[in-house]
Amino acid sequence: MRKRLTAATLAALMALSMTACSGGKAAETTAAASTGAETSAAASDTATSIDKLTVTYVTSPLNIPTIIEKDQGIFEKELGVPVEYAELTSGADQTQALASGDVQVLYAVGATSVILSAANGADIKVLNMYSRSPKAFCMYSKDESISSPADLRGKTIAGPVGTNLHELLAAYLATADMTVDDVNFVNMGIPEAKAGLEGGSVDVALLAGAAAYQTQQQGYHLITDGEGLINAIIAVAVTNKFYEAHPEIIEKLQSAQAEIADFMQNHEQEAYEMAAAELDLDVDAVKEMAQYYDFSTEITAADKEGFQRTADFMYQAGMIEKELDVNTLF
Repeated sequence: MRKRLTAATLAALMALSMTACSGGKAAETTAAASTGAETSAAASDTATSIDKLTVTYVTSPLNIPTIIEKDQGIFEKELGVPVEYAELTSGADQTQALASGDVQVLYAVGATSVILSAANGADIKVLNMYSRSPKAFCMYSKDESISSPADLRGKTIAGPVGTNLHELLAAYLATADMTVDDVNFVNMGIPEAKAGLEGGSVDVALLAGAAAYQTQQQGYHLITDGEGLINAIIAVAVTNKFYEAHPEIIEKLQSAQAEIADFMQNHEQEAYEMAAAELDLDVDAVKEMAQYYDFSTEITAADKEGFQRTADFMYQAGMIEKELDVNTLF
């Protein structure tokens, strides 16, 4: 029989299921108005059917396109209308804001959050990919003797429920015909898991982004990363209703993302410096971490397979009640 989450755990899942696996940071529900970038004369001549656009602004773990977009005012220039930013780091808060209409575009939302929203009957559509970064999601320990899933049996492992990291743990254990039931899995945000590892209260910490990089620099033992185990997909999402009602906005959003990608390619050093300043990291750290990220926006067959793998994991873990065909999301 599949193990079902308790109501309390599912509530924690909704709070922790996030766009970039932000590590349990409490959602900041402040919507900040755009800094007033001037409308570009190069914007499409097609009439814009909205007065303003509200998008999510999530910078962690290393969302360089998001940082570039806001710094350069690219969405506002392309659309020709004011753009506001909702700083919602929780995937649950993001999908709720999309459903309510408070936000029109989820610019960097985790596959787990999209799947959970769709499984609960919400109107959500994947517009394009944002990133894939399996190597950025890691398991660390002080114990260098841990070198296989079997070595984890009975160990206390801390990380956020319902995220890429939870999926990483399950996928790693499955390579030895083990499940999360074979370990003592403790639901913690990334900062708390890292602190628990440092303090000795947990044996293994599930970490991502800057926290994983810092732990590596501190000399902790890397048990595994997500390469070959998870896809660690982040996407851009809207509602089907918005997609069908505003085709010209969708077209302009696609053009804007192409401009962001062009900026990343042709102004790489500047992009790294922007990210370092926003995330309070060293530029060299950003450069090293960026090697683990694929920011291509194209939806590939591998991306759809990765979404399906995540949906199947969530079903088996009792996070969603019914199996989901992810083709309905695209």
